[in-house]
Amino acid sequence: MSLITLGLKEAATKLKNKEISAVELTKATLDRIDERNGTINAYNVVCHDVAMKMAEESDKRIASGEAGLIEGVPIGMKDLFCTKGVSTTASSKILSNFVPPYESTVSGKLWNAGGVMMGKTNLDEFAMGSSNETSFTGKVLNPWDTTLTPGGSSGGSSAAVADFMCAGATGTDTGGSIRQPASFTGIVGIKPTYGRCSRYGIVAFASSLDQAGAMTRNVEDAALMLRAMSGHDPLDSTSASNPVEAWDETLNDFDPKGLRIGLPKEYFIEGLDPNIRKAVDDAVKRFTDAGAEVKEISLPHTKYAVPTYYIIAPAEAASNLSRYDGMRFGYRAEGENLAQTYSNSRSEGFGWEVKRRIMVGNYTLSSGYYDAYYIKAQKVRALIAQDFANAYKEVDVIFTPTAPSTAFKLGDKISDPIQMYLNDVFTVATSLAGLPGISVPAGLVEGLPVGLQIIGQAFGEEKLLQVAQAHEKMCGFQMRAPNATATAA
Repeated sequence: MSLITLGLKEAATKLKNKEISAVELTKATLDRIDERNGTINAYNVVCHDVAMKMAEESDKRIASGEAGLIEGVPIGMKDLFCTKGVSTTASSKILSNFVPPYESTVSGKLWNAGGVMMGKTNLDEFAMGSSNETSFTGKVLNPWDTTLTPGGSSGGSSAAVADFMCAGATGTDTGGSIRQPASFTGIVGIKPTYGRCSRYGIVAFASSLDQAGAMTRNVEDAALMLRAMSGHDPLDSTSASNPVEAWDETLNDFDPKGLRIGLPKEYFIEGLDPNIRKAVDDAVKRFTDAGAEVKEISLPHTKYAVPTYYIIAPAEAASNLSRYDGMRFGYRAEGENLAQTYSNSRSEGFGWEVKRRIMVGNYTLSSGYYDAYYIKAQKVRALIAQDFANAYKEVDVIFTPTAPSTAFKLGDKISDPIQMYLNDVFTVATSLAGLPGISVPAGLVEGLPVGLQIIGQAFGEEKLLQVAQAHEKMCGFQMRAPNATATAA
């Protein structure tokens, strides 16, 4: 048995049954990281000493019968979550020397549940990107083919999970940054309903869109990890008070018979890769064979989702990133006066994609353009949310492709921001509406994984995960990246 291939739930069970120890599992996982991270670049920071100490504490709790929900299980933490005493950089030069004095709510919940921090995973700088090529610490490679992107912005997390460098990892999803990389690396990625997980301690990109989620190798693990992460937090004014349910325990309490599946005609347009269309069609057929009903629906404002997102998100980013000025924390480049120090610090500290979005955001918020762009985008956002509300009067869940293509070559789209932004075409509408969405592997196209996106109703994570689990069982796709051969014991 290779310890590093254990899933999150499987590992937690074996640990609680004392079939393996947390120290053994952590050591095997750290060995894997040491073996592979030089190639994949999934981690910005590897926490050898911290991880081993956490593992020792987990073994003590297991021995005394006080094991938490994910006690002793190796977790990768996206380098956007503040971790007390451990570097948090957002993969940006401007935060390259920042060590938080406090813990984010989500990471704190995972550690309280017994998770063991392997390290901080790489990402597009400030989560701005779809290919993990904007990171100050270098691009992340896809374990399926190291000439390809693992997706973004949570590319380090997706690659770490796919390459057996952790059992599960956190991601954040602002417009598709969990779901698209999950599709590209053949894993499961869930973005819960906005407000389900606290944003406290997550380095902000676009505050009305940012949401933490889980990335794992199967649906059961995603359900368990999300359960550990979720819950109301008084430190986040947008945190929902909805109770957290034992989603991992109700996955099989579901019969697809009578399930109403919606297929939005706007997502199955001319130009969609026919192989990706076939993967979704095959998934739909499995459900109809099991008694589900399928209905074509319309989400008419979908065509405005990408431009709406790329007005709202940069505007919020420009506001959020104004705090990085070289004065209080982070990178500082001295100037002859205060204004020049501000300018030098921001010019040297931010990468080109972040600068682009700050400039776009400031433009849309400027006098004379605020009403024409930002206010209008918020109105369209409300219409997009209403489209989904109308659709859910007729269907229970919505099926779409996760991404318009399989993983693309590193360097192919980085010089064309429009082509890069169009990677989010199937995911941004869900984020704008604040709905939960999950990407689950739907098979291979020319040897590369493709994802099925399932979109649920607000706070309908239980049904969403049950449908995803049913798909996983019917599809039978086993994620195993050909270059991620698990050799560590």
